[in-house]
Amino acid sequence: MQPAHDLALLLARFQFAFTVGVHIIFPAFSIGLAAYLAVLEGLWLKTGRPVFLDLYRYWIKVFSIVFGMGVVSGLVMSYEFGTNWSVFSQKAGPITGVLLSYEVMTAFFLEAGFLGVMLFGMNKVGRGLHFAATCCVSIGTLISMTWILSSNSWMQTPRGYSIDPTTGRFMPADWLAIIFNPSFPFRLVHMGLAAFLSVAFIVGATGAWHMLKARREGRIASEPVRVMFSMAMWMAAIVAPIQIMAGDAHGLNTLKYQPAKIAAMEGDWTSEGRAPELLFGIPNMKEERTDYAVKVPLLGSLILTHSLEGKVPGLKDFPRDQRPPSPVIFFSFRIMVALGMLMALVGFWSLWLRRNSTLFTNTLFHRVALCMAPAGFLALLCGWITTEVGRQPWTVYGLLRTSDSVSPIALSSMAVTMTAFVVVYVLVFGSGIGILVRLLGRAPQEGEHDTPPSHASDILAARMHPDVIDPSAGKGA
Repeated sequence: MQPAHDLALLLARFQFAFTVGVHIIFPAFSIGLAAYLAVLEGLWLKTGRPVFLDLYRYWIKVFSIVFGMGVVSGLVMSYEFGTNWSVFSQKAGPITGVLLSYEVMTAFFLEAGFLGVMLFGMNKVGRGLHFAATCCVSIGTLISMTWILSSNSWMQTPRGYSIDPTTGRFMPADWLAIIFNPSFPFRLVHMGLAAFLSVAFIVGATGAWHMLKARREGRIASEPVRVMFSMAMWMAAIVAPIQIMAGDAHGLNTLKYQPAKIAAMEGDWTSEGRAPELLFGIPNMKEERTDYAVKVPLLGSLILTHSLEGKVPGLKDFPRDQRPPSPVIFFSFRIMVALGMLMALVGFWSLWLRRNSTLFTNTLFHRVALCMAPAGFLALLCGWITTEVGRQPWTVYGLLRTSDSVSPIALSSMAVTMTAFVVVYVLVFGSGIGILVRLLGRAPQEGEHDTPPSHASDILAARMHPDVIDPSAGKGA
């Protein structure tokens, strides 16, 4: 009976990981892209340059699809909490359920209220109102991220609660402590920057693709292509280094509140000062060692504690049944860091090329930028794996085990639903991604925009007297 329960638990965990792993890409895309659209429309209103409106109209089509896929993929998880993780929902629901309901009452209503105006109101409302709608949608995506990360961060570093002695439920005692738990500010900044950086490299890769294509066809890329590529590289050059610093601050916070996670990330088994940094190795959970270790002396203490004498925790400091699976997060963490360094290098490279006036002509750089298209999202996924797998074996860190959070579901039911989820997700979201690729395969063109009237009254005047907007409209009749 126990092996069947353990396998059902594994499938329940994998199903949730699979659905969240697919879902997290689309909200991150929406967050970064909504902010980019707000910047584009603001620049158009301020400068009057049509190129910014061209880019706005180009990317809003992408945003509409990404936003829709994010909503659909997120709905499934709320059902999974009830079907697969009912014990967790029953015990932690008084806190996590309330935080997620705040997301609905704030972010969802804000986005729903202004999304229609943003997508379809360009020629129906004034420019100022439409820009306000774009900004409200962008703010809504950030508010949504805030509440979700507050809930998830509370599971990582729980504060402000009491435990009902009869039911074992987590009851709120201090909402400010719950919302602003110790890991929340660091994870909020880290995730927000990750979303902006991911979209910057998608936009940059799109621009690089069209510049390479134009060069193959013997022509010069259009102004919108060059502008969006330039904006993306500015974003990469500025945000990537900031993200590295934010990640370092997040690591210091994790060392303080989740030392077992740090030990598993680093593949360290014995706590020590003046600790080396393991660049590579294969953590061996059974033998309690890291095989084939490649070490740099002193660097582990310097990175983790900012001191050569700093003490780094080891997995042997914790009972066997409270150790995260080191092999998984050891490699996911290193992939995330390597991608972050690569993104920073691409940003610095772009600054050098810009200084030499070769940003739009260096073919090698454009090819590298194209290859870096998924880098931000891959780093985001690896960071999420590091965070969530590193929390194991807990759903609420140190208080509620994952094995005690799962619903009593039969193994056969879990196997059927897991298979169905994978098949449906591949078909639905695979098709959606295919549509996105087709949209991005067409370059934005000069004159793609259709400049809207400034006020609703202008629209009515244009319908009654076309020459008000276009003096040549009535000629030649």
